Amino acid sequence: MEVAPFDFNHPAMRDYLSLVRLQVLTPLSLLINIATVMVCSIVIDPGLGQISKLHPAAIAPEPYMIAIYIIAIYLGQIGYCLLLVLARKPETKNTMVKGVGLPLVFANWIMAGWAIAWLFQAFLVSTILLGVLLALLIYANVVLLIYHPPTSERPFDIALIHAPLRAFMILPLGVLFPYSLFVTLGWTWTPGDPAYYGDHKLAGMGFMLGVNLLGLVVIVLRRDIVWCIAASWICASIWTLKPKAFAVFITVVIFTIVHPLALVTSALLLRFHKREGAIALPPDENANHTEVHRGPREVDAEALWG
Repeated sequence: MEVAPFDFNHPAMRDYLSLVRLQVLTPLSLLINIATVMVCSIVIDPGLGQISKLHPAAIAPEPYMIAIYIIAIYLGQIGYCLLLVLARKPETKNTMVKGVGLPLVFANWIMAGWAIAWLFQAFLVSTILLGVLLALLIYANVVLLIYHPPTSERPFDIALIHAPLRAFMILPLGVLFPYSLFVTLGWTWTPGDPAYYGDHKLAGMGFMLGVNLLGLVVIVLRRDIVWCIAASWICASIWTLKPKAFAVFITVVIFTIVHPLALVTSALLLRFHKREGAIALPPDENANHTEVHRGPREVDAEALWG
């Protein structure tokens, strides 16, 4: 009876095979994502951005700013794919295999499917896909935060694993899913007719207020630079596109300013608290200090043994 040279049930072998699987599937899914979004945005007319302008809503973002954000996510994922191949630390490999895993692969495929659904103006399908995408990315980020938290000892893990995945999650959370939901519900107006741009402004303000208050809590408690930059950029993309109801406009403008201020304030308070805790207390003047005089041949045993 021949014995297999490898025990595929061994935990180390299973982790190795999972890593190899990610090294193949993750770049492939990213390539499908990039190719699909580029074709739907550039090659086909009307593209994704043009369709967005055909359906203006209270929280509609500026398409070119969202495009820049998506490009930043792609660049971060390219770095993640390189880390999948070049990583040598067991902790980093464990984070990618058991922390990120296949949810990122599925997320890239779903985003490609969303681009196709949005291109064909199947808005209900696109909203459902964005909801599934958001759920997947929330799950992956929660697993990373609980079981594989970021640490300054591995800065590449922060820059190429945690940051891209968190930025990817904030995109559907902050704008894509609520905007697609608005379009699906018909909360839009005719392009070029600003007479109705104030419709559903309270719903838009409520969405933006809730999402950004959640982000503000995370920024203050965790001093999350990625969340701060991403949320501020998304807010700016919303108030940049005109016309915009004043209630929505002032909400996103305020949070564009408040997010960075909250981050800086939280970091300064933490630093001040650490410095305050590090201040040494003055010696007690009433303490009874007795000086011991030793002879020339006596040895200080306490100093010798520490």
